[in-house]
Amino acid sequence: MKYLVLLGDGMADEPLAELDGRTPLEVANTPHMDRLAREGSLGMAQTIPEGFPPGSDVANLSVFGYDPATCYSGRSPLEAASMGVELGPGDIAFRLNLVTLEQRDDAWYMEDFSAGHIGTEEAGDIISTLEQHLGGGQYTFYAGVSYRHLMVWHGGREQLSFTPPHDISGRSVEDFQPKGEGADQLLDLSARAAELLAVHPVNRRRVAAGKKPANAIWLWGHGRAPTMETLEKKFGIRGAVISAVDLIKGIGIYAGLEVVNVPGATGYLDTDYEAKARYALRALKSCDYIYLHVEAPDEASHMGDLQEKIRAIESFDSLVVGTLLEGLPELGNFRLLVLPDHPTPLALKTHTSDAVPFVLYDSRHSGKSLLYSGEAYHERAAAATGYRIERGHELMKLLINRG
Repeated sequence: MKYLVLLGDGMADEPLAELDGRTPLEVANTPHMDRLAREGSLGMAQTIPEGFPPGSDVANLSVFGYDPATCYSGRSPLEAASMGVELGPGDIAFRLNLVTLEQRDDAWYMEDFSAGHIGTEEAGDIISTLEQHLGGGQYTFYAGVSYRHLMVWHGGREQLSFTPPHDISGRSVEDFQPKGEGADQLLDLSARAAELLAVHPVNRRRVAAGKKPANAIWLWGHGRAPTMETLEKKFGIRGAVISAVDLIKGIGIYAGLEVVNVPGATGYLDTDYEAKARYALRALKSCDYIYLHVEAPDEASHMGDLQEKIRAIESFDSLVVGTLLEGLPELGNFRLLVLPDHPTPLALKTHTSDAVPFVLYDSRHSGKSLLYSGEAYHERAAAATGYRIERGHELMKLLINRG
């Protein structure tokens, strides 16, 4: 038996007036996921436990089969694992976004949480400058992909609170600065970084080309290294994770999975969906389990772009789900879990804690309808089945038929 989780980040949404009260999932053409809904078990799952922030870190930990209440220590330690950064007992890891701030009157606003989706090579030059001028002591800077990077504060403070930059798009940043013990030090660090970025050659070239500059850093998602069992120890399965996002790869590393890097996987709207599916089929020839993650629907949601979100959902259905449904029968029986990690409503441009629609499909039931089968794959149809999983991390037990 082969087991797969196919996760379309942020696919779930809320009814929209411009879609006549429907969601993007209802409007999108998704024949493959609709087939799974008719022949599988369709329902709603609560992937964000009460009291936790609705981040991709918490939600994906749940979908991987981990109870965040027992292992969650922050987003950045998971990303650090993906980047090969080993955290010491006194280290605090931080996500570092390169962002674009815009001054309006006497206030600074979050113009773009991704600095215009700055390229990885340009971003790497900027992070190198930060390490050269601000690193080497308490702080170490590590280059990641595009706007997503890592900073480690050695001997740093932990009792801090932050706001993710994608939560405040278009808003003044004044009320969303770091708070808590050590916040003043981080604000000073950010101010010194802004001075360097204001005159950085990369930003001069970007401005001259009409692009948004990476004129500030934004720190968030901090934490210490977590303690987690591997999936082999928890469930007796071996497998791989496929994602372009360090967070997801980092969870996979802690889970004991192989990281499969796919050429053309970008973590953005232009990702190579089909290549991810092809690499998953190849990996399944030698392992039991694949966790395949696609970031694009979430990126479109943070941008507030309805058409891009629908296009991303349709690409996920045709190029990921469709490609796998075509190739998997050659590998024998299989079980699929398809879902988002959390909703990312276009109207809010950020995540919410609401339950998400999931479908669990077993190839041995192909062509049949089950007790909780539905008419199609979307939020309304999933809620209508009455099937609800209140503890999202229990989905993994259902997938491998131990629930």
